Amino acid sequence: MPPAATRNVPFTWPVRVYWEDTDAGGVVYHASYLRFMERARSEWLRALGVDQFALKQATGLAFMVRGMQIDFLKPALLDDELQATVAVMERRSASILFDQTITRADGTCLIRASVRVACVDIHQMRPAPIPAEVARLI
Repeated sequence: MPPAATRNVPFTWPVRVYWEDTDAGGVVYHASYLRFMERARSEWLRALGVDQFALKQATGLAFMVRGMQIDFLKPALLDDELQATVAVMERRSASILFDQTITRADGTCLIRASVRVACVDIHQMRPAPIPAEVARLI
């Protein structure tokens, strides 16, 4: 399992590009990068010991993307080995701002993204404070 992020070292999650991730030309379809980044954030939480399903069941809270800014720098291709990174830039009471990148195994940066994720009460669909036990881990 990849190591959890520290303040100076981003969490990294490996990604392989499959046919389902590409368009007819074998180039990664832009929406696939969103899935890659989502998986990296989910695995980052898992590495911290946060079970998102159990959190939702116990508290009625879930993390949802509030906003995203993406720079598509270079394309990934079928069968590329990629690394998706997660670094916390800011934590507020009900949201987290992430810096995320996707790089090719050779170190070429393909995607840079800033992602704001909100903690949301799923019954009311309103922002809610991140539970203290989760906030301490971030």
